[in-house]
Amino acid sequence: MADQRTESGAIGGGRNAVPEPAGTALVGRSLGLRGAVNARDLGGYRTADGRVLRRGVALRSDGLNHVIAEDLAPLRALGLRRVVDLRSLDEVRETGPDRLPGLPVADLAAAAPAVTAGTAVTVEAAAPDGVTLHHLPLLAKDFDIYATIRSALADRSPKKQRALLGEGRAAAMMVGLYRWFVTDPVARQRFAILLRLLAAPDGPPLLFHCSAGKDRTGWAAALVLTALGVDRETVLADYLLTNERSAPVVRRVMGDLEARGLMREPRLLQPVFRADPGYLAAAFDEVGAGWSDFDAFWRDGLGLDAAVLAGLRANLLDGGGSPASADPVSPR
Repeated sequence: MADQRTESGAIGGGRNAVPEPAGTALVGRSLGLRGAVNARDLGGYRTADGRVLRRGVALRSDGLNHVIAEDLAPLRALGLRRVVDLRSLDEVRETGPDRLPGLPVADLAAAAPAVTAGTAVTVEAAAPDGVTLHHLPLLAKDFDIYATIRSALADRSPKKQRALLGEGRAAAMMVGLYRWFVTDPVARQRFAILLRLLAAPDGPPLLFHCSAGKDRTGWAAALVLTALGVDRETVLADYLLTNERSAPVVRRVMGDLEARGLMREPRLLQPVFRADPGYLAAAFDEVGAGWSDFDAFWRDGLGLDAAVLAGLRANLLDGGGSPASADPVSPR
């Protein structure tokens, strides 16, 4: 594996990232937001046929509810057309809506009074240069990380917290969540909507996010990169970059939990806070178990066709190498 580095200097590991003149790889280029530290650009990765993901068209992030005032100008400069929020409605209500210039509404419930926890909602831009908000909630009731953390913190008993999260239970829940991304029809439908939006002529620039920008966002990014023909090693490198970007926030949160007496062993939450190769592998394993290859998963699992892939390639890829075909590229 080539020694490729992110702009922060840490090893990125994506062998198909395109190097800058100074040797710095375009791996997970940060958007420079202080409030959303895991906000980054998928641009710069190279596909198997030699093409390169265009910068500034497909962006991934943690929750934009954390955006601060000084982040608003750089966000406005992105020229976003669409934002896709993968958080559940409870997460939006409890932690706050996205904060972004041009978003049409601050309260999803007000925009759609009949909305329920699992309803997908689109709020169209209020002006021609505004941003359309797509709320595509991904909520796995059997693997609800948000509810699990809330339950763990509500009961300060170390014994009960260990019973909930210890001895591999937290990691097992994470593996189950990633398998659910693939096995659940509604989850597949939501990811497919995101892919269609990225492929639409008026889709990008598009930013998609959840709360930490790690799990739901991580699998969405893996789907985009794999469909475009980026090798699995590079897909994993992009996924694991969350650990580097989010490390200061995770350390602060875990220290705060202990200082406030909410948890005697905050390390019990480490499997929930980290991106782990085994989690991503579990999702790809489910793809292999349910479908003959990624092509079949694209077609029969996600319900997408060659036209969507062609749109995705047209929107996200620069030229170079051989012309892109209209058939999905299987993961390597």
